[in-house]
Amino acid sequence: MPDFCAALGCSNQRNANTKQRGITFHRFPKDKVKRQLWKRALKRRDFEPNDRSVVCSCHFKAEDFDRTGQTTRIREGVIPSVFLFTRHLGKEHTATRTSRTSQKAAEEPPQVQAVEQTSDHQYALDPVQVKKRLNEAREKLEELRRDLRNAKDRERRHKKTVKSLLEDLKHKHMLSEELQQRLDDILLG
Repeated sequence: MPDFCAALGCSNQRNANTKQRGITFHRFPKDKVKRQLWKRALKRRDFEPNDRSVVCSCHFKAEDFDRTGQTTRIREGVIPSVFLFTRHLGKEHTATRTSRTSQKAAEEPPQVQAVEQTSDHQYALDPVQVKKRLNEAREKLEELRRDLRNAKDRERRHKKTVKSLLEDLKHKHMLSEELQQRLDDILLG
């Protein structure tokens, strides 16, 4: 069963498209007090969140997120606060954001398009692509470390073999004094 954002008027659904756009979905807190605060913030009459109810990341401020791990999490004690309430709820069109830039963004409908790289510079990072490239880089790094370890092992084996052969040649007196000195310098140097 798909997860839809519980915010009134929000049509975001958990799917590949919203994931690609960087929209994350967050379940209501299990703690009754926090759950009640989230429910009150949504301002939906007769709405009772269940265990699968979610709110999308569009209803949180940027500083509400903890993006330090592999998954995007909501910081402790954060309540969804970015909504556009309409007149039928008895309120004028208000946004909870206060800066001019945020108010301007709230007035203009969001125009989200798939980002296509048409120039040499792409300043907006696509989180899915970044994660994919990071995983590829980690795999390549691990492969190179394995190759380096194998090369060092081969080098050690070859040095041991050469040293053993030289010892045999010394014991059989098949090396001149000068050649023996030069080989010792190379092997010890």
